[in-house]
Amino acid sequence: MANRVRVPSTADLALARDVVRRHLVPSPVIPAPGLGDAVLKLETVQPTGSFKVRGALVAANAVDDGTRVVTASAGNHGLGMAFAAAALGREVTVVVPENASRAKVSALRAFPVEVVRHGDGYDDAERHALALAAESGVFVSAYNDVDVIAGQSTIAGEVAAQVAGPVTLVCGVGGGGLCAGLSLWAADREDMAVVGVEAEASRAVSAAVRAGRRVPVPVGATLADGLAGNLDDPCVTFGVIGAHAERLLAVSEDEIRAAMRWLFRHHGLVVEGSGAVGVAAALAGKLVPEPGRTTVFVLTGRNVSADVYRDVLGS
Repeated sequence: MANRVRVPSTADLALARDVVRRHLVPSPVIPAPGLGDAVLKLETVQPTGSFKVRGALVAANAVDDGTRVVTASAGNHGLGMAFAAAALGREVTVVVPENASRAKVSALRAFPVEVVRHGDGYDDAERHALALAAESGVFVSAYNDVDVIAGQSTIAGEVAAQVAGPVTLVCGVGGGGLCAGLSLWAADREDMAVVGVEAEASRAVSAAVRAGRRVPVPVGATLADGLAGNLDDPCVTFGVIGAHAERLLAVSEDEIRAAMRWLFRHHGLVVEGSGAVGVAAALAGKLVPEPGRTTVFVLTGRNVSADVYRDVLGS
């Protein structure tokens, strides 16, 4: 098995495009006139409710039949790997913390995967997943993985076919797998730029870009829970983003709430906090559209609990 923690090559990106095309239809784009010359890229309509299914399919496809794939996630990446297990006939084990929500665990168990509960939080679950993979299998990170990064890049290829003229792709940044994938695809294309948006409560990638190395950062509670956390060591995403993304921004919790409400009220879209950060930056005036360029906001997922969403809409 090739090193899974490396920057994808051009060949990796091309293979990822072919894998995703076999299993998913391109997600739609819709106009967003309230944000200027802009469109929304609806990854919310993916079969698992999130863009993460792209990278999961590519990673699972790269593993030989009979080799177990092990990952740690009670969220969108875990659901993506579960979908890939069913689509490709792979053996997949998903390790989740003991305190993972019952709804998320039930969603995972609807697929043909082994669900293992271990530890008090994600870090414990990931350590256990790494140990299981070392015994027998291949560990697939939610973001720091060559095939996962390549899979997420396929969004950029779809946008290029859907939106005429120069575009600026705007996406959320947590571990940086999506932003790195988009940035690699756009690196040699003058008509495409990438802007990443972090939650102010968790800025691991921007800290690493500034320092030129992975540095631990404080991580606070955030509605964009899919973007929260520190980076693996070693990690390849921040180097790609530092070299190829146009810039990184950050938004507050109030700004994320406002964006989630705006997307529901103006477009009837349910978008989780992690998926709304780009729109949050625009509504807050932190991202100003460039004349002659279409801004494409990647709405990465819809998987927000009813209680959290009710609170957001009522606030």
